[in-house]
Amino acid sequence: MDGTMGLRVLLCVCLASLLILQAMPTQASSPGRPKVSKSVDGVTIRSLKVNCKVTSRFAHYVITSQVVNNADEAKEVAFDVEIPKTAFISDFAITADGKAFIGDIKDKVTAWKQYRKAAVSGENAGLVRASGRTMEQFTIHLTIGPRSKATFRLTYEEVLKRRLTQYNIDIKVKPKQLVHHFEIDVDIFEPQGISKLDAQASFLPKELASQLIKKSFSGKKGHVLFRPTVGQQQSCPTCSTSLMNGDFKVTYDVNRDKLCDLLVANNHFAHFFAPQNLTNLNKNLVFVIDISTSMEGQKVKQTKEALLKILGDMRPGDYFDLVLFGSEVQSWRGSLVPASAANVRAAQDFVRRFHLAGATNLNGGLLRGIEILNQAHGSVPELSNHASVLIMLTDGEPTEGVTDRSQILKNVRNAIGGRFPLYNLGFGHNVDWNFLEVMSMENNGRAQRIYEDHDATQQLQGFYDQVANPLLVDVELLYPQDTVSALTQHRHKQYYEGSEIMVAGRIADHKSSSFKADVLARGEGQEFKATCLVDEEEMKKLLQERGHVLENHVERLWAYLTIQELLAKRMKLEGKEKATATAKALQMSLAYQFVTPLTSMTIRGMTDEDGLEPIIDKPPEDSLPLEMLGHRKTFMLSALHPSPTQSSSNIQQLPNRVTGVDTDPHFLIHVPQKKDTLCFNIDEEPGVVLSLVQDPDTGFSVNGQLIGNKARSPGQHEGTYFGRLGIANPATDFHLEVTPQNITLNPGLGGPVFSWGDQASLRQHEVVVTINRKRNLVVSVEDGGTFEVVLHRVWKGSAIHQDFLGFYVLDSHRMSARTHGLLGQFFHPFDFEVSDPHPGSDPTKTDATMVVKSRQLTVTRGLQKDYSKDPRHGAEVTCWFVHNNGAGLIDGVHTDYIVPDIF
Repeated sequence: MDGTMGLRVLLCVCLASLLILQAMPTQASSPGRPKVSKSVDGVTIRSLKVNCKVTSRFAHYVITSQVVNNADEAKEVAFDVEIPKTAFISDFAITADGKAFIGDIKDKVTAWKQYRKAAVSGENAGLVRASGRTMEQFTIHLTIGPRSKATFRLTYEEVLKRRLTQYNIDIKVKPKQLVHHFEIDVDIFEPQGISKLDAQASFLPKELASQLIKKSFSGKKGHVLFRPTVGQQQSCPTCSTSLMNGDFKVTYDVNRDKLCDLLVANNHFAHFFAPQNLTNLNKNLVFVIDISTSMEGQKVKQTKEALLKILGDMRPGDYFDLVLFGSEVQSWRGSLVPASAANVRAAQDFVRRFHLAGATNLNGGLLRGIEILNQAHGSVPELSNHASVLIMLTDGEPTEGVTDRSQILKNVRNAIGGRFPLYNLGFGHNVDWNFLEVMSMENNGRAQRIYEDHDATQQLQGFYDQVANPLLVDVELLYPQDTVSALTQHRHKQYYEGSEIMVAGRIADHKSSSFKADVLARGEGQEFKATCLVDEEEMKKLLQERGHVLENHVERLWAYLTIQELLAKRMKLEGKEKATATAKALQMSLAYQFVTPLTSMTIRGMTDEDGLEPIIDKPPEDSLPLEMLGHRKTFMLSALHPSPTQSSSNIQQLPNRVTGVDTDPHFLIHVPQKKDTLCFNIDEEPGVVLSLVQDPDTGFSVNGQLIGNKARSPGQHEGTYFGRLGIANPATDFHLEVTPQNITLNPGLGGPVFSWGDQASLRQHEVVVTINRKRNLVVSVEDGGTFEVVLHRVWKGSAIHQDFLGFYVLDSHRMSARTHGLLGQFFHPFDFEVSDPHPGSDPTKTDATMVVKSRQLTVTRGLQKDYSKDPRHGAEVTCWFVHNNGAGLIDGVHTDYIVPDIF
């Protein structure tokens, strides 16, 4: 590799449908330039173009940017794009210094075998991250030679979903300098015919936007073109800065003359169902609201504001009730009541007056809400014809009553019995997102995150607007069994005004001419039936008009929907069923060349300064946005895709979980039911190995070996620390040895060795390990736990004379009830009571009596440190200290936990 070319890659993710374009030099421009310039530090963006082709809701985007280095020395340039979370990247290519570098999509296991190690340049290296609420960020940095150019081309695809009567294409434009050729070109082809089309740019005054944005539609075709000159991009006539910094939005809808629309091409079909002019169904609506003390402040204020508005918008024919859950569960009426003016006012008054109280009895709150709806169905015949909806909002995890997630899922599933949908709203980032999402999916609904921000009230209202007007219930789209295969979801509990049901599948050879669809549902006061037939003459015309593009897009639409559904389904499956769904999603991701959570894209022929090819991955579903983290990382190479629970962003999502062991070794046991922490020390000799976690059902274990404090002064306490950890998952032959110097995968088999200077993410079957450079590593086991190892580097003057490790438990709710070990025995709920606080033998500290596990102990109030988020300084944690190596708190005595080896 020549000295003029280096590479650094970042692919970040968030949540849903914007696109930021940035192609910028990484060095800032000089302030106060006297003349208009299209160059920053000798680097010019010659062109930046977005081409979007939509065919029957399937959107295919190509972003192309050409950057020129006009300087007489090598310069680093960046291609920085934000794309919708829902999109799949399908191609990426770079042409630089006369060489072409092409993306190649392969499964992650293959990528791991070929690229076992990833290195990073610079101190700001970081993990894959989200950007904003709805985006994933793709950034690639490239050093190009003097007087040369680089061209970047990124392709991604998605299916546009109809929400509130329209489809949205949102593009956030931010080139950071004037661009000689800038263009956004959106071409739309919809066989049903386009009924409306609009385009807006938030960064342009309305009058200027109307002049610069060209938009037109007629029949099946629509077109939007935005091609500003350099002068029109300037923020003022003499400015060298660009005013193009904001949202470019295209919205459209299609004609609804027919009850449904069927497209058939290349042995695949797409069926779009969004009937108009139906009478709204009345609703049975129950809100289940978390009123635990963690909702205090803006969250409860915004929740109340949204509820007041939603209650005011209910129709007189609707019935409703409110359920509140903290430590206790209470309901407003205890049964459904009509949404009369008097009842709505009374409910609004109840909302204004309720107060926060206690912990989070999520299971009890949900079961009460379900019971209210079930009783109405069984006792009031009139209400059984309404569309029932259950909406639950929480900002935390279950800490009261039933707290076992699997039991809660079972309870809710059995109680609802498929009769109505459950929508879960997760407020903020302390929720167990996967748990809420699985629960909603199992009960015909969906989960949505509500961000802690000034507009949370509007977010809640916006969600309600999407489900406020049910038109049909128990919708089933049926196709001839001998004709179709590989159907996407074709049964829906409810159809809402302004939305659209979309089904795709394969058609057997020579069956296209006889293809049809029957739709069965229940509407207001009557059964709904419709038959949809393929208009063969119309299909011939469409194929002549759009040709290969239509055939290709119908098939890729089916593949996209199928992969999305398989990825969602595998979240709630186990064992062979999960493996089958995963294998099918992987096979289709490879066949259709999509970067999904199961595949990676490598860039053939391009290497960084360490000779390593970059790997592009799709990040986790629930990554935190960059601005919600305390810092921003700017570039990385990733070996493999991190799991949804193992990025450093997720560590910050769990601020109250401080269960772990650190320093000399101090054990911290967080007890969420008590909102308190217990702590104890273990005094043992260097070299001793202690069992920290042992799950006999799976064989998963974590053991730690103690090391002594080097060069301690005579008479100084013999401090011991963890200097070696062994993490094992025998079911998948996974073994990880961690020391302050190295991280070794499968040491007994000669596996790869990483240093703490590496940045890497690696997967072996069900286990994902992420190394965060010079900071920590996170181990996540599917259907198991998530654990963090913190690296402590000693510095000059420190009382400790050698590096050591800390170990923290981030998530343990999926571990079996038989899990044991010095930490593992505390993974499941237990109770204790503290009484009689009084001055202890040290008058500066408080002693008290604690009753735990039927034992009475004397404990002392003290401070320990949690280093899970700040390995250098830590955060102080107040705890009740249990003396004598945890005697009375731990099962047995501490010597019972000594084991012969870390594995």
